[in-house]
Amino acid sequence: MDLGLKNKVALVAGGSMGLGLAVAKTLSKEGARVAICALDDPYLVQAKEEIIRETGGEVIAVPADVTNAEEAKNFIRHALDHYGTLDVLVNNAGGPPSKPFFDIDDNLWEFGFRLNLLSTILMTREAVPVMKAKRWGRIINMTSISVKQPIDGLILSNTIRSGVIGFAKSLSNELAPFNITVNNVCPGYTMTERVREVSKAVAAREGTTPEAIIKRWESEIPMGRLGKPEELAGLVAFLASEIAGFITGAAIQIDGGYYKGVM
Repeated sequence: MDLGLKNKVALVAGGSMGLGLAVAKTLSKEGARVAICALDDPYLVQAKEEIIRETGGEVIAVPADVTNAEEAKNFIRHALDHYGTLDVLVNNAGGPPSKPFFDIDDNLWEFGFRLNLLSTILMTREAVPVMKAKRWGRIINMTSISVKQPIDGLILSNTIRSGVIGFAKSLSNELAPFNITVNNVCPGYTMTERVREVSKAVAAREGTTPEAIIKRWESEIPMGRLGKPEELAGLVAFLASEIAGFITGAAIQIDGGYYKGVM
């Protein structure tokens, strides 16, 4: 199936590892020209080289801490300076720490807000004028299954990521007349470094091992396993495509059946 992404410009925040890296690779394989951002560390350069090596695509890497407002905005500006345009924006950042409510102080609440909600708002605001001028665009927010089924121990993530859903649903209505879609993907337990770290935090609180926690999660998933990053990336690529143009304002879970609701 041709997704119509050849020569589109796709920006992927948090693209140096985990789900963001998988998404950037998949979009590059589909022929998109890609820009990734992440913290200014060796992982960013390694990710760029890995994507180019595996896909042969054009990739730029922009150092940016998306909890910093100017750096989040500068990621979009830098990519526009390089490519001259943009078509797809994937808003993504690592999740905030796993802590119980009374262990989260004001500074950590603010950090979570800047990491997952404010960065999404700021990068989207920089990207939308270009999309409106083209009358085409795809905005995809990486959230979590916790927006549909809150996860114990992740009260900070549960709260902040739900704000992204409200933002996206409202914005999708404003941008629909310009042929710009705004959607959310809600991954369940997927085998990434983030999930490994969460398993360690839960294990420490419960006096068990990370391996036991992961086995418990697997037992709660009807498919009996954790997801693979490339499976999530396939969904993002579809939502970024030409043929997904009638899907907007949606929050789509990819969780092996973990979510128990009917909607």
